[in-house]
Amino acid sequence: MSAADSSVRRTAGAIVGHSELRVWGLTSEARLQRQLARFRVADDASEAQRLVLLRADWVYDDALVRGLVDAVDDVALTAPDGTVVALAVAATVSDAATALAGHRAPAGARLVTPAQLADGYNDALRKREPPYLMPLVAADLPAIEKRIFAGSYKGVTDLVTLYVWPNPARWVTRVCANTGITPNQVTSASLVLVLAAMALFWTGHYGWGMAAAWVMTFLDTVDGKLARVTLRSSPFGNFFDHSIDLIHPPFWWWAWIVGLTAAGFAFESSALALTVIVAGYVLQRIEEGIFMACFKMDMHVWQRFDSRFRLITARRNPNLLILNASLLLGRPDLGIGVVALWTAACLVIHALRIAQAAFARRHGPLRSWLAAPT
Repeated sequence: MSAADSSVRRTAGAIVGHSELRVWGLTSEARLQRQLARFRVADDASEAQRLVLLRADWVYDDALVRGLVDAVDDVALTAPDGTVVALAVAATVSDAATALAGHRAPAGARLVTPAQLADGYNDALRKREPPYLMPLVAADLPAIEKRIFAGSYKGVTDLVTLYVWPNPARWVTRVCANTGITPNQVTSASLVLVLAAMALFWTGHYGWGMAAAWVMTFLDTVDGKLARVTLRSSPFGNFFDHSIDLIHPPFWWWAWIVGLTAAGFAFESSALALTVIVAGYVLQRIEEGIFMACFKMDMHVWQRFDSRFRLITARRNPNLLILNASLLLGRPDLGIGVVALWTAACLVIHALRIAQAAFARRHGPLRSWLAAPT
């Protein structure tokens, strides 16, 4: 067990005050308890060396809670107006809860702002944005939920996910949160649609298959956001969702090619197209793994070009756009040919980026353009 793990496990958390308001279907206390549990903070302070105290009438970004848990000295988190809203102190500070209830810091605690406590760069979600800290007020609840939802969204992804899905996904996520639908249930529904789309493509029913495919991609957005805003992420859910995402796209493109015959199209280069698409998909994933192993960052966050190219790179949603356009033109055979060509082009571009990154590293370690300046 590392020293860091040992420190976290000897930290206890407490919630000061009470709020009747619910945020994304959760009471404030339940939300804060889940946040503390995510960072392995215990609720029993009897053997704790550190205490993290949060007010129930405030909403905290995960990054701020992590910063409090990781603090080694006594710190008091302050709102923009200077009000003390959270504490991380030694367990021997017996008046900490009383001080926080009065928006005060115990003697000797260092006052920190959100920007001082947490870096705005989120590597997991590939984005940089200031951590949020918001008073939990009934009149502001829609804006609070909107900000939390925005914070759950990846900053570097494809253009459909980034520009088309956010508003409808927020509405559906709210319905799911308020009705008790779990992220894994949403993922299960998306798996059913994966199979339905594949069967429809295989039999040449491209219109219905495309509808099933787009709904699946939408639910693929919803399940992750639902897990994050309700703090219900789990190792199994993460594995379940990402396994489906990783495996199904090549099977869709294979089914599309098979369905051309049933739809009355002759595609002489079908075997070549399928080889290029499947091999290109696998090799691009390998390229991403090589980049991560060699340069310790996601390929798509190195430079601004990489993040912008991720919008259209040959992944599921951009490929679906190509196929959707070809279907509207009545030429699904041409669409799959374009997907094969685009896959090959992206494979070459990513290989060039690896070579360029290797050359750039000769002048010093690589740094994401999203990371804070040194």
